[in-house]
Amino acid sequence: MKKNQSVDLLHGPIFKSLSLLAIPIMATYFIQMAYNLVDMLWIGFLGSGAVASIGVSGNFMYLSNGLVNMPKIGSQALVGQSLGANNQEQTKNYIQAAFQSSLFFALIYGIIIIVFQKYLIQLFNLSDPAIIQDAQNYLWITCGFIVFSFVNQIFTGILTAAGHSKSTFIATTTGLVLNLILDPVLIFVFNLRVIGAALATILAQIIVTLVFLYNTKNLDLFRNIRILSKPKLNHISEILKIGFPSSVQSMLFTCISMYIARLISSFGAISVAVQKVGSQIESISWMAADGFSASINAFTSQNYGAKNYDRVKQGYKTGMLVVGLWGLLTTAVLIFLPGPIFSCFIHETNILPYGIDYLIILGYSQLFMCIEIATQGAFNGLGKTLPPSIVSIIFTSARIPMAVILSQFLGVNGVWWAISISSIIKGIVLVTWFILYSRRRLVV
Repeated sequence: MKKNQSVDLLHGPIFKSLSLLAIPIMATYFIQMAYNLVDMLWIGFLGSGAVASIGVSGNFMYLSNGLVNMPKIGSQALVGQSLGANNQEQTKNYIQAAFQSSLFFALIYGIIIIVFQKYLIQLFNLSDPAIIQDAQNYLWITCGFIVFSFVNQIFTGILTAAGHSKSTFIATTTGLVLNLILDPVLIFVFNLRVIGAALATILAQIIVTLVFLYNTKNLDLFRNIRILSKPKLNHISEILKIGFPSSVQSMLFTCISMYIARLISSFGAISVAVQKVGSQIESISWMAADGFSASINAFTSQNYGAKNYDRVKQGYKTGMLVVGLWGLLTTAVLIFLPGPIFSCFIHETNILPYGIDYLIILGYSQLFMCIEIATQGAFNGLGKTLPPSIVSIIFTSARIPMAVILSQFLGVNGVWWAISISSIIKGIVLVTWFILYSRRRLVV
């Protein structure tokens, strides 16, 4: 691997190393978030029904992210650790195993979505035939061709672990530019409406894959990788074993969110649209935290592989300071400027008060959500994916009874409070767990 093209995470000032890696990663996550925001901006002109259809079908995109997390999280930890240990052969074996397993998962998932699309959308009890049809169309297009998204995420995870975060930024930026062009053309000029938004997203993902392939063809990291060769089951097993808890966590999170979405739908299409748009706005907070979490993950895995345990702990402290400040900033923005922000995405004035309530309530949990995400990155870098998965599964599951009970008294706002309260608890518990773990296990 060419060292001059990657961020050196093993030496030098910690804040500088984390920042150089994190800035392109955060920019990449913001661009990925912008894919959905661009869709929302244009679909918003088609009305709340179209927004609701994308909101419902989009849950299955999030579910697929949980599936690809298995090879992504596992390979990112093992690639980072093998790089830190300077074991190039192991590094290449893990990369090859990651791509092979992700392609298999993408094929199976895409087939299931295409075959059962009608029944999957029926889970949300939508009553408007037009919304149901739009949701089915968006679902089978975006998830039927999920292979490009899976490949892009594996590229992102491996390049991040190796300190090549600029490559992911370049590839994703290229896709966004194409999406910006295709969205209005396909939605309005060709009058494809929701189908146009889905096609724009898929075409952008295809371009991102091509850019990744072009930009990595000369990297030593990817030389002699044979995707079509016989899979090495021992390396695939190692990757999936580490990634499995995170995958289960992510998929259960999505399933719980889908149940919550079904509860929200009982309050009408307006509530569904508010949740979809509000969550996209809120993602400005967690996308940034997730980007810095990926930086902490790569930093931790390489230094853990090199047995630089003190540097691991110092990196975590530095990362938490940055993420904590970001969480406080987003809290202030969502609480004090909810109206101007929400009105950019939904132009129907009768919906605005509901959107303001959503942003204010979720605003209180942003700091705790950010530090939870950052801490998960540190645990994942150590290859210890079980603690964050346990915390997330337990307290995210608690959202269901809380939402049911609180909604009886507060209406749909009770659902928002259930989400916010659980995020606060998760942040406190996971950070405490990592501090106790690092004191016992990361001893120089």
